[in-house]
Amino acid sequence: MSTIQKSTLTFLNNIKSNNNREWFAENKPEYTAELDSVILFADSVLNEMNTHDSIETPTGKKSLYRIYRDTRFSKNKTPYKTFFSAYFRRATDLLRGGYYFHIEPGNSFVGGGFWSPNSADLLRIRKEIASDASELRAIISDKKFVNTFGQLEGEKVKTAPRNFDKDHQNIDLLRYKQFLVGKKFSDKEVLSPDFYKEVNATFITMRPFFNFMSTVLTTDENGVPLYEK
Repeated sequence: MSTIQKSTLTFLNNIKSNNNREWFAENKPEYTAELDSVILFADSVLNEMNTHDSIETPTGKKSLYRIYRDTRFSKNKTPYKTFFSAYFRRATDLLRGGYYFHIEPGNSFVGGGFWSPNSADLLRIRKEIASDASELRAIISDKKFVNTFGQLEGEKVKTAPRNFDKDHQNIDLLRYKQFLVGKKFSDKEVLSPDFYKEVNATFITMRPFFNFMSTVLTTDENGVPLYEK
């Protein structure tokens, strides 16, 4: 079954109200059943994606994040997440960007991008933007992009990155530390039989953005390829 079930949202709401190990242990069979359902959904999304992109993540099960929270360095000591989520990594060094979906009652979304680029990649992106941001601006101002995602998202530095002029004409883009896009979905949309197709369609809309970033991150500042095809 490739559909998110109403029982999955109900279970997630129950975790939110009973976020403790005793309740979870008592309801472990229900969790296992809902997890299996979400795995099937993730498999359906992956099957759709494999028709148009090269994905490194081999199965829907491998794409899913664990529901158990890492509380070691968090003030929030509740042991369980109140959502199911998955990440699909693109294959090979030539294809950059990652796809993500998040299922949570009242807060479901599909997203992707560059969550935590390393310092070398971030500098390369910024140098490209400083040199010529016209292609990126065309992508993020495209009607389909705007209608789907609204605008580019992500954390920013307060003024200007080191060694970049705060009065640069592209400072609005240079300030980004993350480069993310996302689209929210209502519970009704999530429960639709064709939601896995909507997730895939949203991922496809990210592709011009991913293609631009892939080109930047796989070439040097002179456009010379850094990797063999």
